[in-house]
Amino acid sequence: MHMTPEEFRKNGYAVIDWIADYMEQVEAYRVLPDVEPGETASKIPDHAPETSDGFASMLADLDVVVMPGVTHWQSPNWFAYFPANVSGPSILADLAASGLGQQGMLWSTSPATTEIEARVLDWLVDLMGVPQSWKSDGPGGGVIQMSASDATHAALVVARHSRRDDGPVERMVVYVSNQAHSSIEKGCTVAGIGHCRKIDVDEAFALDPEKLRAAITDDLARGLVPIAVVSAIGTTATTAVDPLEAISDIAQEHGLWHHVDAAYAGTAMICEEFRGYQPGLERVDSYTFNPHKWMMVNFDCNVLWVADREPLIDTMSILPPYLRNAASDAGDVVDFRDWHVPLGRRFRALKLWWVIRYYGATGLRAMVRNHVDLADQLAGWVELDDRFELFAPHPFGLVCFTHVEGNDATRMLADALNASGSVAVTPSEIDGTCFIRVSIGQTHTKERHVEGLWQAINELA
Repeated sequence: MHMTPEEFRKNGYAVIDWIADYMEQVEAYRVLPDVEPGETASKIPDHAPETSDGFASMLADLDVVVMPGVTHWQSPNWFAYFPANVSGPSILADLAASGLGQQGMLWSTSPATTEIEARVLDWLVDLMGVPQSWKSDGPGGGVIQMSASDATHAALVVARHSRRDDGPVERMVVYVSNQAHSSIEKGCTVAGIGHCRKIDVDEAFALDPEKLRAAITDDLARGLVPIAVVSAIGTTATTAVDPLEAISDIAQEHGLWHHVDAAYAGTAMICEEFRGYQPGLERVDSYTFNPHKWMMVNFDCNVLWVADREPLIDTMSILPPYLRNAASDAGDVVDFRDWHVPLGRRFRALKLWWVIRYYGATGLRAMVRNHVDLADQLAGWVELDDRFELFAPHPFGLVCFTHVEGNDATRMLADALNASGSVAVTPSEIDGTCFIRVSIGQTHTKERHVEGLWQAINELA
């Protein structure tokens, strides 16, 4: 009943051919699917088959059932949200990791999974210019998690655990800007933290340190327990950058855990010219970014670094007898199951390792710089056109703009662009003002695609 190695080889070749064809043809597809709710499900029988459907039928249904309902995140005309990029070496690494089927919860359950992960995250310490003490041989260290949401949740749980003797959890407070990602508020809810305080921002949509200081003072006077602050390097709405050094001053003054969310923009730090956006990292407690956004590594692959691993391990480590082993007991190895909530963990480091090796640091930097240059070019066109106005600064690859005729005109333009099928953008809103987000960062986006987007904007505005 099982697929034999020879059958697997034959069917595997067919799947690789299908993926290669998709990669060649993706630009021709409508970016957003034109389907109704339930349309995909209606093509699937109500009950599971009693006997095998056969692999040929399953492969055929990629075209018949799956493709009509696919959103083409891998299209070079994808300008919505942030990128969720894949690449050839990452896909192949994912395939190899799936075939190996490792369960890397402990060093002893997969030494290669653990040691490759530690080494490749040490590479990233150097590539991104973050503190050397975050390497695996220092007091801190890095671990691959599923998403920035998971990493932030873990950091908040550590902050809560570290302050457990200072008051009940329902009186604890976490501070974020009002432009912070929703995952932080959700993380507070999941962790049972009583308050997630949203701090006002300045004209560039970055957290206002004086407003933060005032909020902490007020909460202390009310008998609450401030425990953490989360800074953003590149907010979701506009890629605003919070003032890390000023926030670190306040965090140290009040004993707050300082977590940095660089989910999207962290990849840019492989280019030295962007590191001015994250000064003073040696003073923060944790930092997270997503290679599965802008570094061409398939989802899921998030990196979390901590300045000191002990509070993290103290929070997460529970050691039943069936997980005991000589290497762990001797303290000679790292067991990453102590670095996050899940016990089980896949061999995600393989795809990150292969992407860095295949493109090299030079190739990755060239990709980031090209996308930022294209964003600058688009922003320049917007500034020269009397019909539009830039809505926010554009330090990385995101350009936000409005139609001068107001919210209705802006919404209509965004809807028309997405309805055209030729491109995808994301409409958003801050303080009652609607704007259009154009995220330039898809693996294969070139100048001609941005020119095509601008032509569509001109025709539909």
